[in-house]
Amino acid sequence: MGSSAKSSSPITTHVLNTGDGVPAARVALSLHHLDPRMAIWSLITIGNTNEDGRCPGLITSDAFTPGLYKIRFETGQYWESLGQSSFYPYVEIVFTISDADQSCHVPLLVSKYSYSTYRGSQ
Repeated sequence: MGSSAKSSSPITTHVLNTGDGVPAARVALSLHHLDPRMAIWSLITIGNTNEDGRCPGLITSDAFTPGLYKIRFETGQYWESLGQSSFYPYVEIVFTISDADQSCHVPLLVSKYSYSTYRGSQ
C-alpha cells in the first residue's frame, strides 16, 4: 500500500483515538469483500494506519466492484501497544457498495471501552 497522504483508493478510512485526542497510528486493519456465491469473506488487503490515522491505498479502482465489504480494525493490539487494555479485541465495520463509481469513507472513533462510526465524507 502507498504511503502518500493522498489516496486514489475508492475506500478510505481514518481512525481517531478519542480517549487521548490523537490520530490512532499503527492500527492493523484488513479489507475484505464478500463472495456472494460462496458466502465467504475474501481478504483484499492488510495494512496499518499511518501517523495521521489513515490507511491510503486500500483498494484500486480496478478491483473495486459493487457488493458487501468489511474493514476489520485490530483495536486490541493497538491498545496493547500503548500499554493499555481494551474491551474490544477488534472492530468490524460492514458496508454495502452499490455503485463502483462511488467512493466511501469509513471513519472510526475509538477509546478503550467504546467505538463509533458514521457515514463520513472524504
